[in-house]
Amino acid sequence: MEVFFAIAHGAILTFGLIMPLGMQNLFIFNQGATQPSLKMVLPSIITASLCDTTLIILSILGISLLILKLSWLKLTLYILSFFFFIYIGYVTWSKAEVKLSSKKKALSAKKQILFTTSVSIFNPHAITDTIMVIGSNSIQYQGSTKLAYAVSCIIISWLWFYSLALAGNKLHKLSKAEFWIKCINKAAGLLIWAIAINIGYKIIEEIGII
Repeated sequence: MEVFFAIAHGAILTFGLIMPLGMQNLFIFNQGATQPSLKMVLPSIITASLCDTTLIILSILGISLLILKLSWLKLTLYILSFFFFIYIGYVTWSKAEVKLSSKKKALSAKKQILFTTSVSIFNPHAITDTIMVIGSNSIQYQGSTKLAYAVSCIIISWLWFYSLALAGNKLHKLSKAEFWIKCINKAAGLLIWAIAINIGYKIIEEIGII
């Protein structure tokens, strides 16, 4: 019974953290919509899932919490994230126009892996949220129940990214798909810039200006 509770607990927490629209989710969905087939999105799905798996494991082990106690490292992460999101927002906005019939528009597997890793690593909000929620809630479990909790979190993460790519792939097949993808990309660009502004505010807080 305790193991079942740990599994349900991990699943609910992970869903709550992973569902909000963010850079990582937007990128996976966008790849599902622009790649010619779902199979071509696997590099993004697997990379995002592995990054989240690593973060979940580190959070449960308590290692990432120790890292975030180093204020200089936290500030460095914020600064890198700020400039990265400004750039990605520009790229997403300026390349909103997508011709689905053009294979040249689809990112290669190598570029997918690079971009997915970048949006996963340079995401301080996801990192801190995972540590505070997934990591802190794991303290109540020990042994097999903690393992069940961790596995549940990881499985939900993998299923979510696959589902996002699948949803994007279904959009790819709809009529007026190019129009909707353009709208999504424009909205995504604005959202990414909003995230960058929020990170900029965090940088100012860390420096102590306000």
